[in-house]
Amino acid sequence: MKNFEEALVGSEEWCKFDELGIPAIKARVDSGAKTSSIQANKIKIFNKDLEDWVRFEVNPIQDNRSITLLCQAKLVDMRSVKSSQGISEERPVIKTMVSLGTETFEVELTLANRDTMEYRMLLGREALNGRYLVNPSKSFIQGQLSDAEIKEKYRPFKTEKTGLTIGLLASNPQLYSNKRIMEAGEARGHEMVFLNVENAYMKLDAVSPEIRYRGGNILDKFDAVIPRIKPSVTFYGCALLRQFDNLGVYCLNSAEAITKSRDKLFASQLFAKNDIHIPITGFAKSPMDTKDLIRMVNGAPLIIKLLESTQGKGVVLAETNKAAESVINAFKSVQTNILVQEFIKEANGQDIRCFVVNGKVVASMQRQAQKGEFRANIHQGGKASLIKITSEEHKLAIKSAKAMNLVVAGVDIIRSNRGPLLLEVNSSPGLEGIENATGMDIANVMIEAIEKKLKYRTQQQSSVV
Repeated sequence: MKNFEEALVGSEEWCKFDELGIPAIKARVDSGAKTSSIQANKIKIFNKDLEDWVRFEVNPIQDNRSITLLCQAKLVDMRSVKSSQGISEERPVIKTMVSLGTETFEVELTLANRDTMEYRMLLGREALNGRYLVNPSKSFIQGQLSDAEIKEKYRPFKTEKTGLTIGLLASNPQLYSNKRIMEAGEARGHEMVFLNVENAYMKLDAVSPEIRYRGGNILDKFDAVIPRIKPSVTFYGCALLRQFDNLGVYCLNSAEAITKSRDKLFASQLFAKNDIHIPITGFAKSPMDTKDLIRMVNGAPLIIKLLESTQGKGVVLAETNKAAESVINAFKSVQTNILVQEFIKEANGQDIRCFVVNGKVVASMQRQAQKGEFRANIHQGGKASLIKITSEEHKLAIKSAKAMNLVVAGVDIIRSNRGPLLLEVNSSPGLEGIENATGMDIANVMIEAIEKKLKYRTQQQSSVV
């Protein structure tokens, strides 16, 4: 008989699944939920000995997809489960043995994509009834695991580095997008190296050009570089990319393409040249032209953009002609270049982000601006949701990325009364909003694009052929 302490669990606990080959996974203990669930990707039902089984992949460590475990179990049921967003979906159900503290017992699990949730597993009341009482004020009553212990448990599952060497040229290794790209590359067996743009420098020489890093380490063994260059270091970051290109290193987006995308005026001229429809846009230098500039874009309300604005920053909505004149002349007085653009009222604060990789739209989401806000950018509080784009929008996204010569692009489209219009093309699109909205592993698609270009085949691909 268990003593009182052994019969208690905290709000989170570590679980172990020997039958599934999972040495440790952190679970959220929730007596308010009836069933338990575990994170699962690539779920596939198959027949084994005249019975239905299910095969699936588990990424057991939160915020780390470099470790992937392939699991399989007998299929018990297909059950309709309502998500926290109120959406019902059919989920496979399995039964397996779980170890919690010193006790091992059978638990029923639904298989679900929990990538956007804080925990890889949920332990519901059916698993707890008759076994444990929950003390929500404490955690890991049944035993805590240190980071070192977790690392040791998963050491045998680490993929041996036999692949490419890929550099991620960026500024902040803690950003969601950068972490996801690093994890995706490692999960496919590549050596991933984070390179801070401002810590790299170059030797310009016709005989022996170099790129050095942090006081002398020569960067001469890279197969590819993924640029994630923030706007404030565009000039220097693109100079580094040209140097990598000179050294024979493949750059997922070229310096030339990034430079084009960052110059909104030049980009708008390229779109017009390629018969890509955009909101009516004006540009002028002299304050004397302000009134006609406003008339040219159909008057207020109108949008005023700094030429180097990103994430919705440096973008202003002028509600009246008088307000527009004041803002435009204020910008001009400090020698700041701006674009003036018609306001698409019928869009109702919505736009569409299409993620394009290698000339294909791999994911799309709709962004809705907050109430009282006209910018739908996620960084401005916009809400993302899954959307099915039209064939016209699909063609516009592909054509726009091609016009910029970008292998990876975030293409922003707005729906108007005269059809879809291109807002802009982003050369370093964020992954968090669109991965969470669509469930797509876009970081993995980016790594696959490099493999395809370099004609690299993973061990998994080689074994299939």
